[in-house]
Amino acid sequence: MSTTINAKTYEPAAPRQVAFLGLGVMGYPMAGHLALAGHSVTVYNRNASKSEAFCAQLASAGAVKRAETPRLAAEGADIVFCCVGNDDDLRAVLLGDSGAFAGMKPGAIFVDHTTDSANVAREMDEAARACGVQFIDAPVSGGQAGAQNGLLTVMCGGDAAAFEVVKPVAMAYARAVTLMGPVGAGQLTKMVNQICIAGLVQGLSEAIAFGQRAGLDMNQALGVIGKGAAQSWQLDNRGPTMVEGKFDFGFAVDWMRKDLGLVLDEAKRNGARLPVTALVDQFYADVQDMGGGRWDTSSLIKRLK
Repeated sequence: MSTTINAKTYEPAAPRQVAFLGLGVMGYPMAGHLALAGHSVTVYNRNASKSEAFCAQLASAGAVKRAETPRLAAEGADIVFCCVGNDDDLRAVLLGDSGAFAGMKPGAIFVDHTTDSANVAREMDEAARACGVQFIDAPVSGGQAGAQNGLLTVMCGGDAAAFEVVKPVAMAYARAVTLMGPVGAGQLTKMVNQICIAGLVQGLSEAIAFGQRAGLDMNQALGVIGKGAAQSWQLDNRGPTMVEGKFDFGFAVDWMRKDLGLVLDEAKRNGARLPVTALVDQFYADVQDMGGGRWDTSSLIKRLK
């Protein structure tokens, strides 16, 4: 079954030769938006069947093809985009004889949409410079729905001139693409994002559980408080589904624990105190123990039932 890609009105951008490495739940629709926006897209995925499905689905969009290795995908590309699982996955698609860096032409730009550590971003930036190419770390927020609808928020770290080349292309799948500072700043900004979400979802879980115990109509209650100071994206979009006990969509608990692990490691390095984040991370571990590793992050409320 093909992945949903909801076409949108794309901002004008000069057509580019691009590659996309990693066709997971985020990368597949992101690469699809690049093709629909008029760019020539070569894709690579560890499981080749995903690449084949992508090319079949996007054949009518124009120039789409697949490659057997990251190196072959990157050859001739102006920009190579990537969205894989973690630090080690990023190293695997970038380094070595079959890695993207070995195939990229001088001056090309590598854009990493993986949520990984600021340290690996700096490490890959160093490796990129040694190969004569540029590196931008660019984690995203907005989840699967944001990727499918082309409405992600992209937080970037890297060279300003390279960013200006990438931004109009990345707008194919984004609502905002912002340069936050040097390499690593994108990942650090994503960590701030995840800290906020962890606290918000736990607070919303407790509020809904409390209201249900108190006998309130929680859909009505959320509708009321959503018009005041308690309003948030989580309340508007996840509050009603939490009331219904639906957790089969969105950002998975396993992924959130990976992200919070990055946050807590960085906090150890920079001395930040994150008591609530550390506690919510353990609450997510409880959800994993309940068999909910693939449930949406709003499943924190299951602990309170």
